[in-house]
Amino acid sequence: MNDDLQGRWLTFAVVAWPAFMMAAVLEMLVFALADPLQLHTLSGNALALSPQAVYTLSFFVFWGVGIGAGLMTLSLARSRGRINREGPVGPAGGTRSV
Repeated sequence: MNDDLQGRWLTFAVVAWPAFMMAAVLEMLVFALADPLQLHTLSGNALALSPQAVYTLSFFVFWGVGIGAGLMTLSLARSRGRINREGPVGPAGGTRSV
């Protein structure tokens, strides 16, 4: 595995693991207060999903939001020199047409 790919996997792991843990905690907190059988759509109809499906979908939504927040944090934490050195498309070079 080349260094760039290994670095990307490490970055993903650094973001995904804490997001996974927070999704689990958020899942417990939300469903300690809300019963999946009592959830309704915006139009007022009951959800046509089993409780397990609601738990699963909500966990993946919480995890995705956590990963998005972590990636945004990493993006915003990059140094000015690194951003200027890499350019808009990364270390491979080239420019992106807008």
